[in-house]
Amino acid sequence: MTAPISPETTSIPRHRVLAKVVGSAVPEMDRVLTPDALLFLADLERRFGPQRKILLSDRLLRQDRFDDGELPSVPLETQHIRNGAWEVDPAPKALIDRRVEITGPVSRKMMINAFNSGATQFMADFEDASSPTFANMVEGQANLIDYTNGALTLKTDKKTYAVGENPATLLVRPRGWHLEEKNVTVDGKPMSASLFDFGLHMFHNGAALAKDGRGPFFYLPKLESYQEARLWNDVFNFTQAVLGLDNGTIKVTVLIETLTAAYQMEEILYVLRRHITGLNCGRWDYIFSYIKTLRNHKQFILPDRAQVGMDRDFLRAYSLRLIETCHRRGAHAMGGMAAQIPVKNDDAANDAAFAKIKADKEREVRAGHDGTWVAHPAMVAAAKETFDAHMSGKHQITKQRQSPRISDDALLEPHTGTITEAGLRTNIEVGIRYIAAWLCGRGAVPIHGLMEDAATAEISRAQIWQWLRHGAEVQLEDGSKERMSSALYTRTFDSVFAALQTELGRDAFIEGRFPEAARLFTQTATSADLPEFLTIPAYAILEA
Repeated sequence: MTAPISPETTSIPRHRVLAKVVGSAVPEMDRVLTPDALLFLADLERRFGPQRKILLSDRLLRQDRFDDGELPSVPLETQHIRNGAWEVDPAPKALIDRRVEITGPVSRKMMINAFNSGATQFMADFEDASSPTFANMVEGQANLIDYTNGALTLKTDKKTYAVGENPATLLVRPRGWHLEEKNVTVDGKPMSASLFDFGLHMFHNGAALAKDGRGPFFYLPKLESYQEARLWNDVFNFTQAVLGLDNGTIKVTVLIETLTAAYQMEEILYVLRRHITGLNCGRWDYIFSYIKTLRNHKQFILPDRAQVGMDRDFLRAYSLRLIETCHRRGAHAMGGMAAQIPVKNDDAANDAAFAKIKADKEREVRAGHDGTWVAHPAMVAAAKETFDAHMSGKHQITKQRQSPRISDDALLEPHTGTITEAGLRTNIEVGIRYIAAWLCGRGAVPIHGLMEDAATAEISRAQIWQWLRHGAEVQLEDGSKERMSSALYTRTFDSVFAALQTELGRDAFIEGRFPEAARLFTQTATSADLPEFLTIPAYAILEA
C-alpha cells in the first residue's frame, strides 16, 4: 500500500484551493463538508474539471455530425483493443455474486430498507433516483458515513430502523459528467457534480470500506465514450494515491445508457480494466439516448414507450452484445431495471406486476446476464428466485454459449408499433407528475404501478419532440389518425393539465409545483432544438 499524501504536500497552497460552499446551510453540512474534504474536492475539480468540459464539448460536436446524417459506429482507432487478448482484473469477493441488486435514493429510511432487502447489492443513487437538492445530496453523504461506521439508524414515533446482519453490499452512483453542483464552487465556478459525489464518499469512507473489503464500489452513469471512461480512470488513480490505497482498490460498474457507448463497450472495459467489474443495461436512459442521438433520422421513430421492450429489436441486440462483450473480457453483464412495484388493494394488478418481474428476469438470466436490478424491496425475492432457478453458479461469465455475434446495424434496428393518443397522454401526464415531484425534492416516484426516475421524464418529452419533428402519424382514440402537430400536442396537454388540476385540487396543484413542471415539460418537449437533458434547466429552478 502506498503512503497517503497529506493536503500540505499538494503543489497548490492550501489557502488557494479550498472549495467554497455558496448554498444555504443544510443539516449535516459541517460534518460532511469539512475543510479537509473541501480541499480534496477543490483538488479534484482543478485537476480534472477542465478535461470534463472538453469532453462535454466533444459530445456536442459528435451530435452535430449525427444530426447531419452520420450514424454511430465503432471507433476506427481502437481496432487493436477489440482484436487484443486481454481481460479486466478479477472482481473482489463482495462483487462476485451480483444476482439481484436493488437501487434507490439516498434518503435514510430508503437506504436502510434497501440494505435489509435481501438483495446481494444496493446502489445508493445520487443521480436519476434522487432530486439533487443540496439538503438531499449532503444528507446522502452523511448517510454513507454512518453506514460505513455502523451507525446508520433512524428513529420515528412508531419504529426504529437499523441496518441488519448481512446487508447488501454498497455501491454508489454519483451524478453524471454533464451535471454541476451549484452550491459548491472552485475558483468562483460550480464544480462537477460527479467529482463532488465521488470525492466526498471517497474522502470520508474509501479507506474504511477498503480495509474490510466492503468497497469502495461505484456505478458510473451516462458515459458517451471511452475517453470519458478514461477520465474517470485518471480520477481513480489520483484518488487512490492521495488516500494511500492500492491501485485497483476502487471498483466500478459502468451503465451502458447511451447509444454511442454501446459501440465502445470493449474500449470502456479496456481503459478501466484495473478498476471495472462489469457493464449494466441502463435500459430507460438508453431508450432516451437512442431517440436523442438519432433525432434527425426519420427512419428511427419509436412507437409508444409501452411497446419498446427488451425482447426485440435494438434493445435486445444491445443486451446480447453487452453479454457477449463482458463475458469475453471476464466481466459481469448486469441486466436492467424492473420498474414494477407492489400494487395495494388490487390483487389482479399486483399479480400482474410480479408476473412481469419474473418474465423479465427469466429473459435476462436465460440470455446470459449475471445479475439484475429491481426498484422495490418487495420484488427482490421474485427476481432472486428466477435467477436461482436458472443460474446455479455465482455468475455466468465462463459459461459457453452458442449465440450469433450482434452486428453494428442490429444496434440501430427500431421497434415497430403504433403511436397513439393514449401514449401521447401518458407521456405528458407521467412527465409532468415526475418533474413536479423532482422539483419538490423526490427523485424516485411511484406512478401508475411503476417506480419512475429521471429517465422516465426524459423519454416522455424526447418521444414527443421526435414525433413533432417528423410529423408522426398518431392513432386517435376514436379510431381516426392525425399527424402529430403543435395543435394536437396543445389539445392533449390542455386535457391532461385540466385533469391533474381536478384530481389534485388547486392548493395541492400549486404547492406541488405542477404549473412549473408543466411549463418545463412543454419547453423541453416542443422547443426547436431538443435540449440535451431535462434535468439541467430543471436544476436551475430546483431551489429557486
